[in-house]
Amino acid sequence: MTAPASAPRTTRLPSEIWVLVSASFVIALGFGIVAPALPQFAVSFGVGAFAATVVISSFALMRLLFAPVSGSLVQRIGERPTYLTGLLIVAGSTGAVAFASNYWQLLVFRGIGGIGSTMFTVSALGLLIRISPPQLRGRVAGLYATAFLFGSIGGPLVGAALVGFGLRVPFVIYAVALLVAAAVVYFRLKDSPLAAPERQAEAVTMTFRAALRSPVYRAALLSNFANGWAVFGVRIALVPLFVVQALHASDRYAGIALTVFAVGNALVQIQAGRLSDVHGRRPFVLAGLVITGVCTVAIGFSPTLWAMLAVSAVAGIGSGLMNPAQQAAVADVVGSKARGGPVLAAFQMASDVGSVVGPLVAGLLAERFSYSAAFAVTGALTVPALIAWLLAAGSTRDADPDREPDEVRRADRDETEHQLP
Repeated sequence: MTAPASAPRTTRLPSEIWVLVSASFVIALGFGIVAPALPQFAVSFGVGAFAATVVISSFALMRLLFAPVSGSLVQRIGERPTYLTGLLIVAGSTGAVAFASNYWQLLVFRGIGGIGSTMFTVSALGLLIRISPPQLRGRVAGLYATAFLFGSIGGPLVGAALVGFGLRVPFVIYAVALLVAAAVVYFRLKDSPLAAPERQAEAVTMTFRAALRSPVYRAALLSNFANGWAVFGVRIALVPLFVVQALHASDRYAGIALTVFAVGNALVQIQAGRLSDVHGRRPFVLAGLVITGVCTVAIGFSPTLWAMLAVSAVAGIGSGLMNPAQQAAVADVVGSKARGGPVLAAFQMASDVGSVVGPLVAGLLAERFSYSAAFAVTGALTVPALIAWLLAAGSTRDADPDREPDEVRRADRDETEHQLP
């Protein structure tokens, strides 16, 4: 599809994009700051290692359970109020964690933070879709993901240094940082015509069932599930154990293995997103799936530590090629004139389910069979997603934003007619 002559073409990003990108960096930085302190803080209440991991898992579990509600909130009250409310909930829960007096308070407060986290994650994606020029969606997705990645890399380094001042200090700092981020987003977007919610009469929505009729959206759900399983689940949970137990390297190399993946990811995300705006989403998702799947299998068969580090770096490049393109593809399906809260929530949930289930299955395979089997099964999960993207009828890039409202309304009309007896 080509844009009409009257369609504005721009290579400049709106200032609102940079506000959300900066907030993403602060959020990820703060999350990384509390990561080193959280397990130690839990153990300080006299519990064991398993109870400490339950605190960490409670955050992810609440994100997963509350994602559908977050999608509904975006539909009902809009992206910006949901985003700000989510930030304030995480700020309040993190501040409460700092003053928790027992393990159960810590568990509850951390779980509440997961609710706020999924609220601003889903709504941030919705805001980015609505604010981004359609022809620059891949570039925006790459920029946003890279900012979050840099925050995730830098956060643990800062957090490790802050732990020396007390286990409660990182949580106080993160809570304050989130309040500052919420204030900046509120005042910078308060009068923005781009971020302003649509009048109710003009609001256009897309249902999850309508989105499922898009082969691109179905493929994106599968690839995000595989990505969550391999990248956010198995990589974090199993790679450190593989380095120490199978390759007999020291603990410090476990951290290096995770870092080289992140470096490979950061090297390509922005450029991959930019190029997907020109050449379409599908080539980059396909390349990313192939590279990530093959390299994940190869990790389990690495004969030496250095071979494993090299493969991890290449796997990071594969993930970096895929992520901005698949997020931009979902944005293309929703369109910049629509609210697609449930659609975006389901997309996030696909990754969250993979990241929760993946480590459990892979850990069981590693324990019963071998690490090679665990990584082989994880890599093989990219195959269904690869087939789905091959069958998807090309990229659905919205080069013509003027057609989006009609397309969404038509999808909703079809949905309504489908439900009539």
